[in-house]
Amino acid sequence: MHILHTQPKADGFFMPAEFAPHDGCIMIWPERSDSWRNGAYAARNAFVKIAAAIAASEEVTMLVSNQQYETARAMLPPEVRLVECTTDDAWARDTAPTFVLHPDGRRRGIDWGFNAWGGLTDGLYFPWDNDNHVARKVCDLFRCDCYSMRDFILEGGSIHSDGEGTILTTEACLLSKGRNPQMTKAEITEMLCDCLGAKTVIWLPRGIYQDETNEHVDNICAFTEPGKVVLAWTDDKSDPQYALSQACLDVLEQATDAKGRHIQVQKLPIPAKPVCMTEEECMGLDFWDGEPTRTPGERLAASYVNFYISNKSVIVPQFDDPMDAVAIKILQNCFPTRNIVPIAAREILIGGGNIHCITQQIPKN
Repeated sequence: MHILHTQPKADGFFMPAEFAPHDGCIMIWPERSDSWRNGAYAARNAFVKIAAAIAASEEVTMLVSNQQYETARAMLPPEVRLVECTTDDAWARDTAPTFVLHPDGRRRGIDWGFNAWGGLTDGLYFPWDNDNHVARKVCDLFRCDCYSMRDFILEGGSIHSDGEGTILTTEACLLSKGRNPQMTKAEITEMLCDCLGAKTVIWLPRGIYQDETNEHVDNICAFTEPGKVVLAWTDDKSDPQYALSQACLDVLEQATDAKGRHIQVQKLPIPAKPVCMTEEECMGLDFWDGEPTRTPGERLAASYVNFYISNKSVIVPQFDDPMDAVAIKILQNCFPTRNIVPIAAREILIGGGNIHCITQQIPKN
């Protein structure tokens, strides 16, 4: 593996869309006791179901600690490959590399700087140095050269690509004080284009209410095909999410992509009832730095947009809510050639993210 200090766009590389063909998917086995309640057993069951659903059409590689190897091997289906790797938590979307492709078929990874969603300003844990080394290890594992971009703080959940030169992101996240405060919006836009082989960045103002990643785009809006997105939505004007989603819709309705297309927006409802922590769930979590990581009644950032697109399926979170079925129907219309696979995801949401957050696709080269 070569560590590269050039820029992907200058080398002819670009970030493909998630709906493009994959060689596989990377996940990380959960065990952190202040993220995953009651010894992470319920969360692991959810991870197993998701891994199995993805493995039906692409290879899944699960990174796992030495201590958890035997348990993971016993729980996971045999087709899921296990690789021992030290991490701080299980958010593969944000710590694994972002893969970019060259038209000639070469594949490389980008090793962004990772500081646990805000570092010492508003990050979620410390230290994070194990997570900051995951991307480079994964590039080594898959025998692909690696762009060193550690001076630029970015998580995979903060970007979406249409594969044709357009990137989605949010101002709330990438302009936050804990990421790259020394850079202007224009400079960050240029960096995204240079690293992802893009021409256009659509900046959405906000994300999902109470999203502790500073509102990652993968929870609010995602490309379903070039020129088309789904946007998390509520018609309830009294819900704090309404103003956030409306602000994003205003931007999308005025935006054009790198090919000059106007964006077609499909509204995807959020759960009808806010998903909130129970006292029992809070009691199952260890404290971190002397403080609880969750409080009873705390609203979680539940969104059906946080799905994973595999080669043949779309793995969609479910929250035991009336809108579960509505979301499935809408997404089936958006992805008519793929199976929609609904999986109960509350235990993942308690950890702070969802199905998209715990996965990272490896594009087919």
